[in-house]
Amino acid sequence: YDRSQARGRPFYYFAFGAACVEVVVDTLTGEYKMLRADILHDVGDSLNPAIDIGQVEGGFIQGMGWLTTEELVWNAKGKLMTNGPASYKIPAVADMPLDLRVKLVENRKNPEDTVFHSKAVGEPPFMLGIAAWCAIKDAVASMADYKVQPDIDAPATPERVLWGCEQMRQAAAQQQSAEQELETVTH
Repeated sequence: YDRSQARGRPFYYFAFGAACVEVVVDTLTGEYKMLRADILHDVGDSLNPAIDIGQVEGGFIQGMGWLTTEELVWNAKGKLMTNGPASYKIPAVADMPLDLRVKLVENRKNPEDTVFHSKAVGEPPFMLGIAAWCAIKDAVASMADYKVQPDIDAPATPERVLWGCEQMRQAAAQQQSAEQELETVTH
């Protein structure tokens, strides 16, 4: 790969994955629970499916935590205040989806000449955690019949989710008011 020309082959191979997450959101508090996650991931010709499934689970939970609980807070002097287990919330057992299902893509060996045609699986599943953040936003959007999307920045802490719920309440009220006004005009 020639970086200056942006030409060539920067990656030896690609690993693919997909995740779908089901959540329930308490619209009065902003708290949520991950009910289920289904993940399909490509690891090439797996050397050890049990280890690969564990790696996918771990990467997904790490990514889910990054987008839902792991909030970085700095003080006015720029010092990181969330720098330890007392102030930085990583995902715990209670944050895990109640039903976590992982499957590996079958009969798809890596076409590249890797060890037994396997693929690395340590980091790629990390990005599948975005499915949890999207599921939370989608659940909150249901409050306004999916006609608008809430502004919920990552990480989707309960406070940010509650702000999103308030946005949807306001959007739904405005929508109802506009519909009533239109109905009045047409009669």
